[in-house]
Amino acid sequence: MKNNEIEIVLYGAETLCPSCVSSPSSKETFEWLEAAIERKFPNQPFKMTYVDIYQPHEEPDKQTFAKRVIEEDMFYPVVVIEEKVVGEGNPRLKLIFAELEKYGYKAEE
Repeated sequence: MKNNEIEIVLYGAETLCPSCVSSPSSKETFEWLEAAIERKFPNQPFKMTYVDIYQPHEEPDKQTFAKRVIEEDMFYPVVVIEEKVVGEGNPRLKLIFAELEKYGYKAEE
């Protein structure tokens, strides 16, 4: 059983990335992902953090990664769990859920 809260960080921006024009916005993806994780892993704590890649962030590691998203032309939103990139552009729930299960999250059917 997991005993600590995992942080899921979504890096995105107000504007859509050039190749993601038909996709939902980063904020919409953040809300959708948060709701999907709450449904899949009810009563299991996690922390969702949204980082706008064009706004300075108070945590240096998040600021550094936000710059990397821009410099490496990553498809955003970018989903990071415990410093591992698990989704880029249009994140796949299956991959995100599988990563959370590695930390002891148990799906409730």
